[in-house]
Amino acid sequence: MTETIAHPQPSVRRGRRAATLGLAVIAGLAVWVVCGPLAGLDLAVGTPPTTRTVGPASIVVAALVAGAAGWALLAFLESWRQHRGRRAWRITAWTLLALSLLGPPSSGATGGVLASLIAMHLAVGATLILGLAPGAEDRSAAPTAAG
Repeated sequence: MTETIAHPQPSVRRGRRAATLGLAVIAGLAVWVVCGPLAGLDLAVGTPPTTRTVGPASIVVAALVAGAAGWALLAFLESWRQHRGRRAWRITAWTLLALSLLGPPSSGATGGVLASLIAMHLAVGATLILGLAPGAEDRSAAPTAAG
């Protein structure tokens, strides 16, 4: 008996990936709400006179830019490497997330602000990585023998 592994239709995949971008924005904003307004931290980075406040707008823009870039890279790798594209994407994405964690300490942030920025990076990054290319679809579309 031969069985094929079903992959979602392109429109379903696009919808799921667009929803993932929305969830990444929500994840970043949720961390901001907890760490900023609720905990009372002034989420500012840099040193005067170049101090910048990390607010909702910057979180939304950063999450959407990272998500769009990740989605584009995933689409390219899927077309170029076929079923191995998702694996290559996940390796690249986790590596880039790890490298992005160097940003908050280099921004001059310390203590609770540093922890908040790292938490935002992890929340947005993990949401994008896990949501854009779930592992369940990483198998080859080639028929497999069952039974």
